[in-house]
Amino acid sequence: MTRYTSAHTTTNRTAADTAAPPAHGESRTAPTQPPAQPARRPRFSSRAAVLGAAALALSLSLTACSSSSPPDGEGKGPADGPNSSAPGSAYSPSPTPAVAPAAYRRALAEALGPLDSALRAVDGAQDGGPLNKALDTAAAKADTAARALQATTTPNDALTGNGQLASSLSALAQDLRSARGSAGRCSASPRVALGRALSPQRVEQSGRALTALGYDATLRLPRTERTRHRRLANGAFLRDGSRGGLGRLTIKNGTGTDAVMTLTRGTRTAFSVYVRSGSEATVRSVNSGSYTVYFTTGEDWNGTKSSFTRECRFEKFDDRATFRTVRVAGGTQYTVLTFSLNKVLGGNAGTSAVPPGEFPS
Repeated sequence: MTRYTSAHTTTNRTAADTAAPPAHGESRTAPTQPPAQPARRPRFSSRAAVLGAAALALSLSLTACSSSSPPDGEGKGPADGPNSSAPGSAYSPSPTPAVAPAAYRRALAEALGPLDSALRAVDGAQDGGPLNKALDTAAAKADTAARALQATTTPNDALTGNGQLASSLSALAQDLRSARGSAGRCSASPRVALGRALSPQRVEQSGRALTALGYDATLRLPRTERTRHRRLANGAFLRDGSRGGLGRLTIKNGTGTDAVMTLTRGTRTAFSVYVRSGSEATVRSVNSGSYTVYFTTGEDWNGTKSSFTRECRFEKFDDRATFRTVRVAGGTQYTVLTFSLNKVLGGNAGTSAVPPGEFPS
């Protein structure tokens, strides 16, 4: 920075005036003064005097303005740093302003529009293949929307809400894929699985928060179903062929879930009976013959699939059940069998797991 100093006048001095000071112990006499000269008038006009006064005033003014600056070579104080507001400091540009609300609204609509259409398709799809396909499409759109929001510049007031919505959409994509129904017999409806998921609620809450700030983030989430607990009456028959024998079958269900027992002869189902947890049921008039005994346990009986939708197990007894009716003197002998589905002390019947597809319907 250029420094200004005030002008000053230097008078003529003799060599004696500028000589070094006397050494220690050395005496020095004053120099002989020259003969007095008559006073001389200064050789400048009134105009020069005015200019000199102006120059002196200017230099004094500039010196006063820069008096707070330290001399060259001295350290500068904190006020002389980059952020100093003193005259001559560097200009600091203001931070880049956040995106305009209108631009963010457009970005939000572009990110959520395709997802909203996909979620509406899930809402109207039928169970089975159409619903699974709609779930896959919606999951992909949710992932795309989440990535778009993560890359979007947001206004300051929408920064938190935008991040929460992006995170919720990523979780929704995972839940949509997980809810996808299987072709197996033991499976709940995808709508029930979505009803148990937390991500739809998080998406709704974060979208509502942005909408309250003036940024429409409304999504049509698919309908869900609550967990169901469908049961049949204890002893109810699901299938019942012609029974005309004298045999008797008692089924004791000491497990924690309901059960269905099915007896087959060859490839034909003789009968299937529902036995509630902690209950027993008796089937009378069982025809003579050898039967394979199957049973399944679980929760929420789905009559369409002929199976439970939760906690499913499919098993069969290793030994066949044989019923005989024999006429004897004075009467008739017939077989009475009891099957306990839970393990009991002293039991003599083993069981084996059965693939769901091989369980008789």
